[in-house]
Amino acid sequence: MESVQVFKDHCKMAKEFCDVKKEMALLEERKKKLMAELDDDEKENLDAARLEREFRELAEENQTLISCHNHYSEQLEILRVQNQKRQGSS
Repeated sequence: MESVQVFKDHCKMAKEFCDVKKEMALLEERKKKLMAELDDDEKENLDAARLEREFRELAEENQTLISCHNHYSEQLEILRVQNQKRQGSS
């Protein structure tokens, strides 16, 4: 009788052991997925920071180009007026 109980206990522990191993494997797989998601999020954050920096640089460059365009447009208008005065006085 005692050996039957030992056998039943052994079977119960073996099943529990298999259940624990299965749960550990599932948790390990979940951990890998979460780590991959974390890596992706970190890469996205780095990309976002890079894109924000690039946007600021391009916005500054755009502002500089607008200023240059305005300056050269003013210079061109001055030259046109001077040219018209010269042609008018000739």
